[in-house]
Parts: sequence; C-alpha cells; structure tokens
Amino acid sequence: MALVLKNGDTYFWPITYRQPTTGGRREKQEFQAEFKRLPQSRLAKIQELAQKTIDKKADADEISDVQVADEILVGWTDIVDDDGEQIQFNKAAKAQLLELPMMAACIIEAYFTSLVEEKRKN
Repeated sequence: MALVLKNGDTYFWPITYRQPTTGGRREKQEFQAEFKRLPQSRLAKIQELAQKTIDKKADADEISDVQVADEILVGWTDIVDDDGEQIQFNKAAKAQLLELPMMAACIIEAYFTSLVEEKRKN
C-alpha cells in the first residue's frame, strides 16, 4: 500500500479511563477519541516544552496536559450522559471531559501510544 500524504488528517483511537469508585476500586470506561494528526514539528515542540517544564526551565503555564489534550482531541464517539444518550462533541462538552481527574493525561498517553508501533511477540 502506498503512503498517502495528507494535511489535516484525523483518526479514531480507543481510550480506556479508569474512574475511582467506592471501595477503593476503579471502574473501567471506554470511548473512541478522534485525534488530529499533528506534524512532527509540533510534536517536537510539545516534547520540548514538556521537558523544560519538568526541568523547571519553563513556566508550567507554557504547556499543560489539558492544553495538549485540547489540541489533539477533535471529536469522539461512545460518550453518554446519565440517561445513556450520546453526548455530541462540542467545546463545552470537551472542556467538561478534560476536567475529569487525569483524563487529559489518559488522552495524551493514548495519542502517543497510537503513534508508536508496538513490538510484536514471536
């Protein structure tokens, strides 16, 4: 199959979020995130800013998990309300999702996992 060079490409990738529940357990919840395919130059910049923040050479406001997740998450499926009705993707709903503790980190981890081919077992 030939490589197709596209601009503005997106793709869906599964997200597994484990939300704390009563009794010291975590409830597994899943949805499909629609990710924006960022260019390598932007990925490098995000990595550089994140490393500077870790090394305390930059202000934490320069880059955050929520900012990165907000940039890469451009849609979803399988997110529902209390009545089981699909929640349509929009700016307000995305902001609400990113307020869940550790959700932004979960989204970023899945995004970077999607970019790296897993080693195959023999």
